[in-house]
Amino acid sequence: MLYTLILAACIVFVIGGLAVAVDLTNGFLYDENKRKTTVGKGDYGFMPNSVKVLDLVQEFALEVTCGEEGLDRKITVADLYRPGLEMAGYFTYYPKERVQILGKTELSFFESLSSEQRMERMRMLCQPETPCICISRGLDVPIELMHAANEMKIPVLRSSTTTTMLASRITGFLENRLAPTTTVHGVLVDVYGVGMLITGSSGIGKSETALELIKRGHRLVADDAVEIRQTADHTLYGNAPELLRHLLEIRGVGIINVMTLFGAGAVRNLKKITMVVRLEAWQQDKQYDRLGLEDEMIRIIDTELPLATIPVRPGRNLAVILEVAAMNYRLKRMGYNAALQFTNKLTEMMEDLEEGE
Repeated sequence: MLYTLILAACIVFVIGGLAVAVDLTNGFLYDENKRKTTVGKGDYGFMPNSVKVLDLVQEFALEVTCGEEGLDRKITVADLYRPGLEMAGYFTYYPKERVQILGKTELSFFESLSSEQRMERMRMLCQPETPCICISRGLDVPIELMHAANEMKIPVLRSSTTTTMLASRITGFLENRLAPTTTVHGVLVDVYGVGMLITGSSGIGKSETALELIKRGHRLVADDAVEIRQTADHTLYGNAPELLRHLLEIRGVGIINVMTLFGAGAVRNLKKITMVVRLEAWQQDKQYDRLGLEDEMIRIIDTELPLATIPVRPGRNLAVILEVAAMNYRLKRMGYNAALQFTNKLTEMMEDLEEGE
């Protein structure tokens, strides 16, 4: 689906500019009572990922000792497992869907078993759901494991790296590749160190606002299509598709390369998303928050972020407003809330007046 969106962006890119890759306004569901916006699970929820064993082999230059037929097996979880209890015969809670790692401890114990026990344990270790088995420290692969793995077509991989280091590297790689992702229509900019995702309907002025921010010294991450990845600790990172990296589309001007025009300091490839700004056309009959006491939230994938809704009309300097929004967000994170302080002072003043009467 991700490549389809990029391809769609490419088609629009060629025919009439970057227009709309994904219309986020159709993916947003807004609840006035809860003051919470979510990205719809149907069209804009996360896309499940998977990694093939072959990707693991190529990434870490692992030696394939047997089971080459299973290199297309998919790894769907980032957790690894060292089957120490299983070597002793306890398979009740064996997580067979994980990548299995056998180190010096497991194989040393395995050598103490009888030949019948060794064959039995390895056959129970090699389940249809097991993606692969990794041997660390360049240790010899037990012949029983090779027989069982060949029967089930499970790749047995070997590395000269220590067990702990190998497990750490594979876990990091899998967590990154298996992280839930989604693509949204918007502009991601770095404003005073705050990763700000600017959203809104097509033509509302997102790219023009981003251009003004770039001129004021801030940095562009992605325009039009923002690829978002959620890490294990529910942190969102955004980047631009390779095709659109460093590009910005301005109606009436066309497509510009920000890095070429403004230099390498005006762009960055990846940024943590910490807040969302939604631009919308000014509605005369709508009541907008004028104090900033109520925190509006938006959910992207499974992570909630603060959301600021900025009404757009002629005469408003959106770039300055977004700069102030970013600085105000940082102040709130540091424990200072101007709106709350104003409300407290106002309450104290009213109480003093009441006491004076």
